[in-house]
Amino acid sequence: MSRLFVEYPKCSTCRKAKKYLEANQVDFIDRHIVEDHPTEDELTKWIQMSGLPVKKFFNTSGKLYKEMGLKDKLAQMPEADQIKLLASDGMLVKRPLIIEENRVLVGFKEAEWVFE
Repeated sequence: MSRLFVEYPKCSTCRKAKKYLEANQVDFIDRHIVEDHPTEDELTKWIQMSGLPVKKFFNTSGKLYKEMGLKDKLAQMPEADQIKLLASDGMLVKRPLIIEENRVLVGFKEAEWVFE
């Protein structure tokens, strides 16, 4: 399976992560999170694979997240509705994401981004 790198090219953290991948000669398939945003099925699978709660997949520092007042709303929202909301707009999803055969990395933390 190919490694999938899901990013928003204008995001400085995504650019830094991409530069890191390229400098370390890590093969990946690039995917623009807005033009080709994750589906509900993909998000459900990735969330399960990651072992993280759904809220960790939200871009909490994003403009849309703040405009929608999601900080207060998510706690009352069923998980399925949260995933549906995430799938509705790529700008709600925390980025970058790395999806491999058996792990998902959310956000760029260089210490966690170790590849064989």
